[in-house]
Amino acid sequence: MATRPRARRRPARAALAVLTALALAAATSSCGVTRGDDTKDVAMWIPNSPGGGYDQTGRAAVSVMEQDDVTGGNFEVTNILGAGGSVAMTRLMGAEGDEHTMMTVGLGVVGSLYSFGLEDRLDDATPLAQLIEDQEGVLVPADSPYQTIDDFVAAWKKDPRSIAVGGGSSPGGPDHLFPMQLAETVGIDPKDVLYVPYDGGGPLTSALVGKKIKVGFSGLGEFEGQIESGELRALAVSGEERLESDVLKDIPTLTESDIDLVFTNWRGVLAPPGISEKRRDELIAYLTEMHDSPEWQQTLEKYGWTDAFVTGDDFTSFLQEQDDRVASTLEELGLI
Repeated sequence: MATRPRARRRPARAALAVLTALALAAATSSCGVTRGDDTKDVAMWIPNSPGGGYDQTGRAAVSVMEQDDVTGGNFEVTNILGAGGSVAMTRLMGAEGDEHTMMTVGLGVVGSLYSFGLEDRLDDATPLAQLIEDQEGVLVPADSPYQTIDDFVAAWKKDPRSIAVGGGSSPGGPDHLFPMQLAETVGIDPKDVLYVPYDGGGPLTSALVGKKIKVGFSGLGEFEGQIESGELRALAVSGEERLESDVLKDIPTLTESDIDLVFTNWRGVLAPPGISEKRRDELIAYLTEMHDSPEWQQTLEKYGWTDAFVTGDDFTSFLQEQDDRVASTLEELGLI
């Protein structure tokens, strides 16, 4: 496998974060149960807090596989918090040869590895499958003065640095890339965007409700409850078409407001490095059986996710493309 160039420099804050991540990874390494080589039990690690996008995807996949008894064993789901997914990725890389563990990943983890100065990349583990694509949304508190996406863009263009925006991912993740690309599309220099990262949807919700930021960017699946209750409002979605759920179906796309931008996130599954090819194929077969089930198709519809199932070597190539995408954006912004 060809070796891609890594980040050219590691800022002091990122180096400190690496040490923190490693310490946290060591502290959490005793979580869970010890599985022997002959067991059919599988662990699913989630690289952020309960309720976030990775959590929804991982738990939904586990639920379908358990319901259909895909593996013939039990699942153990563990949330590993910290550093935008870098803590979990560090732990996954340290679990080399563990053939009973999988972990959900996505664009946010790609970005966090750069943001926190780690050298590992997602394809350094064992890529199994891409599962879904997911739209992003533009969120505001219920009492926000921005009633439409046009209201927000007009105020943002007038004075970008006066409007703090946030997302549930580190720089380089989807919740960061989306506002940067939106800014560029509407004529704002992305370097002028005041972006505040949060570790998942829960902290992002608290920041919006607590008026720490004015606008949030994230996948809307994990905010459906707050939107339905009226705690938050969504100004726009980033996909080609509106979402289909009863709660989100009236939210316009960016293109409906003549903003020429379509943006999607994705999520998939890795295993630790160093597992056998036979076991990799078995894990891919589990995920393929899950994907082909009626229950998974119902899950896609429930969350408004787009089916984007890709496995094995094709998924590896996709991860390398996504790594290049993130690295290029962060270099343009002067963040690496």
